[in-house]
Amino acid sequence: MRNATHHFLSEKERDTILSAIKSAESKTSGEIRIFIESRCKWIDTIRRAKEIFIQLKMTKTEFRNAVLIYIAYKDREFAIFGDNGCVIKFTKSFWKNTAKQLSFDFFQHQYEEGLLKAVSTVEAELVTNFPIQSGSKKNELPDEIVFGN
Repeated sequence: MRNATHHFLSEKERDTILSAIKSAESKTSGEIRIFIESRCKWIDTIRRAKEIFIQLKMTKTEFRNAVLIYIAYKDREFAIFGDNGCVIKFTKSFWKNTAKQLSFDFFQHQYEEGLLKAVSTVEAELVTNFPIQSGSKKNELPDEIVFGN
């Protein structure tokens, strides 16, 4: 039986978002993943995002430059979580503003648009800080939207 969380986005919306992730990753050595679940129970949102980040083995990139967009949609909780390389290079306002924009878009029920904006914002920061080195791009993490419960 399919997880109800899959119905948060239509198949077409998921495909559009995945295409945006693939396009973003073609311009940087960084990696982007999205994790969606219904609730973030009994834990701080950032701690939950970190937990998922580790479970998805996102610390395994060569330059430690992976970013997770975490969503607990029923709780209206969001986090943008990055590995050490991103934390060092990205501005503090990047993390806060990206999550704030995503929250605003979701409040407006603009889920696909919000995720596309978040991917684009992460892409811009990754391209600036982790440009692709000629001939060195490899896809280190799966391109997928991961759904929890």
